[in-house]
Amino acid sequence: MSTPQQRVAITGASGLIGGALSSALAAEGHDVVHLVRRAPSGPHERQWDPQAQDLPAEVLAGVDAVVHLAGAGIGDQRWTPEYKALVHSSRVDSTDLIARSIAAGHGPTRLVTASGIGVYGDRGDEVLTEDSAQADSFVAGLVRDWEGATAPAVAAGVPVAHARTGIVLSTKGGALAPMLRLGRLGLGGPLGSGRQWMPWVTLTDVVRGYTRLVEDPALVGPFNFTAPHPVRQRELARGIGRRLHRPAVLPAPRLALRVVLGEFSGEVLASTRALPQRLLAAGFEHRHEHLDEALDHLLA
Repeated sequence: MSTPQQRVAITGASGLIGGALSSALAAEGHDVVHLVRRAPSGPHERQWDPQAQDLPAEVLAGVDAVVHLAGAGIGDQRWTPEYKALVHSSRVDSTDLIARSIAAGHGPTRLVTASGIGVYGDRGDEVLTEDSAQADSFVAGLVRDWEGATAPAVAAGVPVAHARTGIVLSTKGGALAPMLRLGRLGLGGPLGSGRQWMPWVTLTDVVRGYTRLVEDPALVGPFNFTAPHPVRQRELARGIGRRLHRPAVLPAPRLALRVVLGEFSGEVLASTRALPQRLLAAGFEHRHEHLDEALDHLLA
């Protein structure tokens, strides 16, 4: 059965996930519009200014669903107090703006927001699902506030879903690109002990997950966007090394990562064995369930 065409507004459409999702939704027959901060360059762009809390009612007119992906990159800079404040405000304030506009009846009947798997923190070998307790860390607090900012839309009866995305593997960007650069130099060894669980997922399955959430408003609340078979970080390093025909044995010491990355190194070294329980329960089938098949697909 075909899915009725929708008009879907996407923020952060110039990013890795946003660009791929835009193409996928258009291929499914949906009308995709991008919310941009600059002057629109065509009929498929509409302007908003999240920093100024400016989202005119006409921007969301005729829109059936909003996918909100925009926000300052968590790992783009060292975590100074100023940058942490920027990361928080860029996500939480913009989400609140969209949620309040939707609650005011300005068009959309569905809201899907980006979120993060970092909400669970460093949990060792513990198996984590959407029902697991949340951590007490900067990222966990950010995710709680980020998801909580959708409250006005939820209170208005609008179905809201949160995509708690893991480590996205794609040759076009994301976490895999620097791993490949280091791997080609023979420097792609484990990070720290390498024993930490990595909640990986391919870009293909992330996009398919977002598409499912857009098309099925019965799916609400948090969803872990991870592959059903997480691996330890050293397995990922070795898998990349084998395909690049390079050694992957020299580890990056925890102290060195702390010097280079600062506080963010704690997120890089965190062990998060998260499973996509709610997506699987909804009948979602991953294209890439296992790391080997994912790397074969990506690095063929």
